[in-house]
Amino acid sequence: MLRRQDRQREILRKLKPGESHAIGRLAQELEVSEETIRRELRVLEARGAVVWTHGAVQLAAVSSEGPHDRRMQENLAEKTRIAAAAAPFVRDGDTLFIDAGTTACYVARALAGARRELKVITNSLVVAQTLGGRDGNSLFLAGGELDYDYKAFSDHVAQAYVAQFTPHLAILTVGGIHADHGLTDRHAREAAMSRIIYERADRVLLAADHSKFGRLGLIRTASPDEVDILVTDKPLDAPFAEAFRRATVVIAA
Repeated sequence: MLRRQDRQREILRKLKPGESHAIGRLAQELEVSEETIRRELRVLEARGAVVWTHGAVQLAAVSSEGPHDRRMQENLAEKTRIAAAAAPFVRDGDTLFIDAGTTACYVARALAGARRELKVITNSLVVAQTLGGRDGNSLFLAGGELDYDYKAFSDHVAQAYVAQFTPHLAILTVGGIHADHGLTDRHAREAAMSRIIYERADRVLLAADHSKFGRLGLIRTASPDEVDILVTDKPLDAPFAEAFRRATVVIAA
């Protein structure tokens, strides 16, 4: 039987940033009653460590979070739904590229424990930590200079490394989607990384929530015609439906 402090530490260990955890599930995993979990959560909530609402709990946002961590909290529910809808396109044993966008990080979480023997190519430190060293996965992490804002490697060293691979499926994100100008990004190195993968991957799955549509970034990365699967959270307006007419469009429920 765990002591109270040990049990509270175990609860915090099981919670991941931006991810809600059902109280009933916590009780099962720790082999205690739901009332015991609620008692520990009252203590953790009073300390400001967790946010507890409607039968679920998640870690409280930390004020010292970096830019990537803050972006992980934006449109959290939409990104979670998109990730769940994207995961079925991945099969055990697939060779994947997963980029460093926050929605891609949620897709990686959805795959963790759900797929096995994946060969994961990524420039994202978060994706590497999520999928590496588990479920029989092989991990190929691009190196170079770490961009702390993106928690990613995307300089010329990373680009040259990633260009060696031909993934079955690439799971990509985007800074903005414009009906006239296509897919764009505000970060030059990430845009260059995306262009490499659009050329190398057999299929591209673009994961993008509704806030990306109508937004125009500084640098063009690809045309909507280069997207094989679009997973988003709201039906497309007519200009975007036309732009993605060649893609399989999935609206995450």
